[in-house]
Amino acid sequence: MEGELQAVVGANLRRLRRRLGYSQENFGELVQWHRTFVGAVERGERNLTLKTIERIAFQLNVRVIDLFDEGSDINDLETALP
Repeated sequence: MEGELQAVVGANLRRLRRRLGYSQENFGELVQWHRTFVGAVERGERNLTLKTIERIAFQLNVRVIDLFDEGSDINDLETALP
């Protein structure tokens, strides 16, 4: 289905952002986005570049692949980088 990967990335971003205690506004400030854009990404409505996904992973201290993994249990943060 078209846009499925965007939805997976968005859902993983939302879970991890919440787990780390960031509001959409706080996270937006961290990555220099408006909070409404963060919400659109989390809903799978925005198509991100790979460079942007790398930046998100870096800011949240996870591997890029973790944002793409539909079966990832990102809530336990076991995949976080050292």
